[in-house]
Amino acid sequence: MKDLQQYKEDYLQQFTERPYGRNLLKIEDPFDAPSEECGIFGLYSNHDVDTFSLSQFGLFALQHRGQEACGISVMKDGKITNIKDEGLVLDVFKDIRNPESFMGNSAIGHTRYTTAGDKKKYNFQPFFAKNEYDQIILSIAHNGNLTNAHELKKELEAEGVVFKATSDSEVILRLIQKNLDLGLRGAIKATMEKIKGAYSVVGMTRNKFFAFRDFHGIRPLVLGAIDEKTFVAASESVALDAVGAQYVRDILPGEIVYTSENETGLKSFLVKENCEKRICAFEYIYFARPDSILENINVHEIREKSGMKIWEQAPVEADIVIGVPDSGVPAAIGFSIASGIPFRPVLIKNRYIGRSFIVPSQEMRERIVNLKLNPIVSEIKGKRVVIIDDSIVRGTTSKRLVKILKDAGVKEIHFRSVSPPIIAPCYLGIDTPTKKDLISANMNAEELRQYLGVDSLEFLSMDNLKLILGSSNHCFGCFTEKYPVPAGPDPDYTDE
Repeated sequence: MKDLQQYKEDYLQQFTERPYGRNLLKIEDPFDAPSEECGIFGLYSNHDVDTFSLSQFGLFALQHRGQEACGISVMKDGKITNIKDEGLVLDVFKDIRNPESFMGNSAIGHTRYTTAGDKKKYNFQPFFAKNEYDQIILSIAHNGNLTNAHELKKELEAEGVVFKATSDSEVILRLIQKNLDLGLRGAIKATMEKIKGAYSVVGMTRNKFFAFRDFHGIRPLVLGAIDEKTFVAASESVALDAVGAQYVRDILPGEIVYTSENETGLKSFLVKENCEKRICAFEYIYFARPDSILENINVHEIREKSGMKIWEQAPVEADIVIGVPDSGVPAAIGFSIASGIPFRPVLIKNRYIGRSFIVPSQEMRERIVNLKLNPIVSEIKGKRVVIIDDSIVRGTTSKRLVKILKDAGVKEIHFRSVSPPIIAPCYLGIDTPTKKDLISANMNAEELRQYLGVDSLEFLSMDNLKLILGSSNHCFGCFTEKYPVPAGPDPDYTDE
């Protein structure tokens, strides 16, 4: 039988060969899972490289951050070529008939998350701006959400700027385009001083590459190098690993990194000194791939420690501990280490399940769950089980999971969430339900325990979350309703 170290190694290794699946139960009900806006990737070299393959590898590593659409822009000899379409990364790249057209010395790419509403192709990224000769002169990819986008769009439209999409990302594009007479660095600085909210951006002009991050660093953005002349910026360090780049550091809050026509290497400029770091805590709990490093913190270790902490916080007598694949597994391993209760991977996932089946009846929809995640009955029948999950959002998939376990004959179910109760929506780059749909905003712990039908229920405390992360320098808005920037979303302005 495998020991816990071997489980851990096998668990992390699998994501180098297939996309990270996060939480398979929540795929069935996208409204019961927070959705990341996107993943971004950027590459620049002083010489021609295989930008087609490298951008494909980088975006594949970020597939968990968006499955609806992807796209790339490539720079070569002063010309930018762009392509974007709906579908997974490998599907979109497979349909590119002329890969040689996407070879150059710089590329940016984007994976977009699955929205609840209709797909709107004009919101797919990268976004680009053209000159009067119909040539692309500027292209960007953005992860995050602006809280004053509607206001800025009105201002720009009053000045005659024409918008082609409904995404706040286009506001960033048009502001940079409008200010290009200040030079690239000046245009980005002027843009950052106008926009509010969360944003990590990669982009290019016809001869320069750039990346920048908001003044609180709410959304992640890391920097790496393949060699002394080839640099990579991406949402997570796993994208650096995928293209053979070494992690250098995280791009700082309020920092612009950019290339210059007449100098080699990347230059750096801080628009604002001494910015207050507030990276999203949910990146560590749920969004990031477990083998990522964000702000010099190993994501898998944080999740493992969360399992250890919740055992210390709420010990319980049980026979086995299980984690909901994929996101609950590291915490379940940590719980097992701390408690001595054996960890067993008894929830078996079908790796070939992608989108939800289209079926007319509720009865048939219920059966789909067991196609995606099926228990090994002999391992859990008649036993006391601790189930570890990353979070509880609306509670519908948690209730469904409890039913699966009860149907398998489990004697007792002890539910542990390794995030604090989610009581507020996010306005800074995560698509969460409204407050009325967040079950912890409407039920206390005992009411929720009864709703789920479990023997005990516990959430990781805020104090323990801060202890695990090592500081309070994070955005905890969804747990506390206190945000690093004013929430104030634009009610008529969405990125769907």
